[in-house]
Amino acid sequence: MHRLLSLLLLVAGTARGQAGSSAPDLALPAQGQAMVDRALANEYSAAEDMSHPMRYQLQKTSPHWSTTKKIFETKDGDVARLVALNGKPLGAADEQKEEARLADLMGNPGKQRKRKQAEDEDEGRVLKVLRALPGAFVYQDGGSADGPAGKVEKFTFKPNPGYSPPDLETQVLTQMAGEIWIDPAQLRVVRLEGHLVQDVDFGWGILGRLNKGGWIAIEQADVGGGQWRTVHFQMVMSGRVVWKTRDFDTREEETGYQTVPAGLGYQKAIEMLRDDP
Repeated sequence: MHRLLSLLLLVAGTARGQAGSSAPDLALPAQGQAMVDRALANEYSAAEDMSHPMRYQLQKTSPHWSTTKKIFETKDGDVARLVALNGKPLGAADEQKEEARLADLMGNPGKQRKRKQAEDEDEGRVLKVLRALPGAFVYQDGGSADGPAGKVEKFTFKPNPGYSPPDLETQVLTQMAGEIWIDPAQLRVVRLEGHLVQDVDFGWGILGRLNKGGWIAIEQADVGGGQWRTVHFQMVMSGRVVWKTRDFDTREEETGYQTVPAGLGYQKAIEMLRDDP
């Protein structure tokens, strides 16, 4: 769920909160609420667990370009190698630039430490938002459905008018509504889709705004050995940044997950990326 939560954190950094609707809702039956609570608790525990690193391929696409990267999770933070642009392998010049970047990173542990520190700080904020999810929304039963890998239970959510966000990171949750799909057997989130129910102002509207109606979706799956990872991410947003109107339209597909040794260091991962065909 990290990509969805990372966007929430981006918005939360400077957003001005707006309360959700105070209209009464039918209470979610206890069994359904217990399923939501347990699934979100499992997501929190999984986010804390760094003992099962993996490697995978990430393809990121926008209307005008696409990139493909191979990524390793390591004890020193993630490392990646760009392998394709717009669906084509890198040309000689781009391959040389990528090799030079990896060589610089290999010989500069301080640079990787700064990247790892930034990852850890983001992780702390993500955990804060995950911890708030059960109480930040009002959940309602959306029925059963066939998911990508079997039966799922669907729940809708919208801002809880009784929720009082304690900080900026969780303040943005007062402006999101959507739907969550849960695997009833493993009690993990299969899909989460959220959309903005209010415009989101940055710096009280001075620095920019994300427009109401923008949406974001993320899908997870068991990629082997009970390990769940993101397999699809999509964001469609529009707004204004300072004085420029911007459209955010991006899609990500994560494939080819494989386990890597626990305790793998980033320099060894770079060697493995270089040797990988």
